[in-house]
Amino acid sequence: MSVTVDLLHIPGCARCADSREDLRMAARAVAADELIWRDLDVIEHMDYAVTLGVLTLPAVAINGHLVFSSLPTPDQLRRALADPPKPRPSDGR
Repeated sequence: MSVTVDLLHIPGCARCADSREDLRMAARAVAADELIWRDLDVIEHMDYAVTLGVLTLPAVAINGHLVFSSLPTPDQLRRALADPPKPRPSDGR
């Protein structure tokens, strides 16, 4: 089963850019070939962010569920991916 990780951010966010690769590598360590990683500009994906309930950025969703309303550490992300939420039904995104 694939695992989708969405990093919702605003363009130019230095904090996001600094942490992005560490988080991606942590996710790959757990999900390996099953990982679908998406960097999502919240301005372009505003409807999705609202559906998730995102109030602050950056935020991380796993399988269409808001799991972190702020930037997690790589270890926090690994723990969340060890038992990820079940995917939500596809809505054509």
